Amino acid sequence: MTELGPVAWPPAPITTQRLVLRESEARDRASFIELFASSDVRAHLGGPRPRDELERSVPEVPGRRPGLFVIALEGQMIGTITLLDRRDAKRPGHIRPQGGEAELGYMFLPEAWGSGYAAEACAAALDWFANALPGEPVVLCTQLANDRSMRLAAKLGFSEVERFEEWGAEQWFGAWTSASPHG
Repeated sequence: MTELGPVAWPPAPITTQRLVLRESEARDRASFIELFASSDVRAHLGGPRPRDELERSVPEVPGRRPGLFVIALEGQMIGTITLLDRRDAKRPGHIRPQGGEAELGYMFLPEAWGSGYAAEACAAALDWFANALPGEPVVLCTQLANDRSMRLAAKLGFSEVERFEEWGAEQWFGAWTSASPHG
C-alpha cells in the first residue's frame, strides 16, 4: 500500500450500481493499449499513440499507481479515472496560488460512451475522494470543444473558474468541492 498523505492506496474496490472501480490488473493491459491507441478517445488528449509503441512500452500490469482507478463493467475494463494527480503549478488553471490541486482525469473506451458510465464512475470516485480528503477541492480541465467532457463536468457539479489557451486549444477549467451537488 502506498501512502498519499492521509490516503492509503489502493482502497478497497468501489462498487456502484453497474460498475467496479478497482486497481489495475494484468488482464487490463489490452484495454489500456486500446485507450491510448484510439483516435476517438485521444481526440482531445493530444492524439493517439502508435499501437506498436504501446505494445512495447505498456507494462504487464499497466496503470498500477496511486490515484488510478480502473473502471470495470461485468469484470471487463471500460475506462480509467485518475484522481490524486496534483496539477502542476507552472501550468495555467488553479484555484490556489501555489497550485497542487487534485485533478480529475478520465478516459473511456468508445463502446462505453453514452451509457452514463463516466458520470456514475466519476461520482463514485469523487465521493471516495471527499471521504478520504474532506474539504479538499478537485479541479478538472478539458478542451471547450470536448462536448461530452463539458456535459460530464456540469453533471458532476464542477463550476467554471476560468478559460485559457493551452495545447493549441481553448481550455475550460473548473473546480469541485464535496459541498458541490453531483450525480
